[in-house]
Amino acid sequence: MSLSNEMDIDKNSEVDKTSCDGTKKAAVQAELNRVNKLPTNSSYASHRIRVLNKVLQLMSIKRTSSQDEELELLFAGLSL
Repeated sequence: MSLSNEMDIDKNSEVDKTSCDGTKKAAVQAELNRVNKLPTNSSYASHRIRVLNKVLQLMSIKRTSSQDEELELLFAGLSL
C-alpha cells in the first residue's frame, strides 16, 4: 500500500468518525430535550442532564484513540 493510499484511508476514517460524531451529538441533544421535559426536582433528570452535558463536552474536545474508546463505552452505557 502506498503512502497516498494510507493517507486516503486516514481521511476516510476521519470523515466517518466525524459523521458518526454528528449522529451521536444529535442523539445526545435529543435526549437532553427529552430529559428537560421531566420535572425539575427529579434527581434522575438532574443527574442525566449533568451526564449528557459532560458527554457533549467530551465530544467537543480533540481526543486520543484511547479516549475515543472510553467515550464509546460511555455511549454504550447511556442507552440512547
